[in-house]
Amino acid sequence: MHSAHADQTTTPDSAPPQTEYVLTFVCEDRPGIVHAVTGAVVEIGGNITESRQFESGSTHRFYLRLQILAPVTIEQLESAIAPVVERFEMDHRVDTVGRPRRTLILASKAKHCVNDLLFQIESGTLPIEVPLILANHDTMGRLAEYHSVPFEHRPIKDARDKAAFEDRVREAVAEHDIELVVLARYMQILSPELCEELEGRCINIHHSFLPGFKGANPYRQAHARGVKQIGATAHFVTSDLDEGPIIEQDVTRVDHTRSPQELMVIGQDAEVRTLRQAVSWFAQSRVLLDGHRTIVFR
Repeated sequence: MHSAHADQTTTPDSAPPQTEYVLTFVCEDRPGIVHAVTGAVVEIGGNITESRQFESGSTHRFYLRLQILAPVTIEQLESAIAPVVERFEMDHRVDTVGRPRRTLILASKAKHCVNDLLFQIESGTLPIEVPLILANHDTMGRLAEYHSVPFEHRPIKDARDKAAFEDRVREAVAEHDIELVVLARYMQILSPELCEELEGRCINIHHSFLPGFKGANPYRQAHARGVKQIGATAHFVTSDLDEGPIIEQDVTRVDHTRSPQELMVIGQDAEVRTLRQAVSWFAQSRVLLDGHRTIVFR
């Protein structure tokens, strides 16, 4: 793993009196991990403001997330924890609390998820920044312009177009130093190669009917079957379609009085809330992978 640097100078003399950091650690479970980490924090004069931990019984992996206040630079913090990281062979990440994650949004025609993400950013409630929206239809152009976010439209009509679109995704990830890719109702299946490249940093949203109600009209199918609850699932993208590790789910109870259109409106509202929450948790370093599932420190 790596450290994500905020807008700080690197000289100790210019370090702010107190900076709030978020640290995550993943390693094989062994005695003494918490003692060693917290000891290193104390040594630099740090104060722990939030601490969550979990030991996975199925994988015997240990997960730890800390928020601390410390009068040091991010480089000094990395140096202080380095012996602990080496001793326990940890995957780790250090970041400043609240730093917006650089996020690429992929979209198609549906606007509700993109609109909510951009609104939440402007409201200051979602810690991401979006340097680009990339879509295979042009319907998102005016929405992106309204929010002053760069927008690119690249039609996908055949396999060659799809490959070119994915190459543009790769270029954008490198060009903008992208940390998260969000499929905000992007209706194309990513290639296995791109899924592998974006592993652990690409989030998708879909209706919870999968795999029961696949295809173009899930809400009409749900209405025909008389469903009693509908919702949405946000998950990491893998090469296994719609089977990646789940980050968040939301559900709403319904009954026979609801029309297909009403079910769609309720479902889209669930999609918006679910995707927003998953992106927010990821941006706050609250989502850690444990094999095919996630550990979410809410």
